[in-house]
Amino acid sequence: MKDKYRYSTSQLFNFAQNSYLERTSRPIYAVVFLLPFIVFYELGTILINTDLLKHYWQGRVVAFSWVQEFFVYIGLGSKFAWVATPLAVVVILMSLQLASRKSWRFRPGDVWPMVVECIFLAVPLIVLSMFLNGSVQHQDDIGQLVHTATSCSSVTNDGSPTMMERNGDDGKWQGLVANIITGIGAGIYEELIFRLILICVLMLLFQDLLQFSHKNSIIFSVLASAALFSAHHHIVYLGGQFIQNSPFNLTEFVFRTIAGVYFAVLFAIRGFGITAGAHGFYDIITAVYIFFARQ
Repeated sequence: MKDKYRYSTSQLFNFAQNSYLERTSRPIYAVVFLLPFIVFYELGTILINTDLLKHYWQGRVVAFSWVQEFFVYIGLGSKFAWVATPLAVVVILMSLQLASRKSWRFRPGDVWPMVVECIFLAVPLIVLSMFLNGSVQHQDDIGQLVHTATSCSSVTNDGSPTMMERNGDDGKWQGLVANIITGIGAGIYEELIFRLILICVLMLLFQDLLQFSHKNSIIFSVLASAALFSAHHHIVYLGGQFIQNSPFNLTEFVFRTIAGVYFAVLFAIRGFGITAGAHGFYDIITAVYIFFARQ
């Protein structure tokens, strides 16, 4: 009888068959919807500006680096690991599509409604970040706090915090593009690690090994994944060592934990594609807001 309560990586709600909500929660939709973003992130980190990447923006999303390091650990060369990391997202989602036994049909007309939905779902987090920083008086300070409370986690090759800005107008625009690219990567790879993979692992721990009830297992898994999601923006494990990415701040930690719970609920209801998209668009909107708030 326990099998009927077993956690699934698909959405928990059963929407009307072949409705927009049911179609777009399928893993195949996540693959098609996110593939342009995956390609944009990969090409962007290489082509945005060679000099900028070399001297000012050497970092990558930490969650991406974790997957890449895993492939290197099991024996792939660094170049192969680079290619295998985005392919891993596609392979995992295609495997989930096969396991779900759902229709493989994709309607191109659903793409733009998915974009609008992701933007709409990003709004509550933007409002929450503004609310938490509502006591700040100056717009530039608000932009800085919103950035530190919401930015994805990335570090430079030597472990120091990433710098994404240069002096001059060209440097500012390049910094904006760099932040957008990083935000897209965070939306995909942080959701892969902290929602798609980590929640499943935690469910196995709490429900199967520790024998917690299904309800309690879900609650503990969501809270634990959200707390770890928040913590990794302050201290990351990369290259075999712990690195302090930013000083601990209670407001930032609480916000990111709430964001982690929000994304977990979204993942349970709408699946991986919409969740990763909402995360990515949230980071994009934040980056654009910060850019224009500082003009």
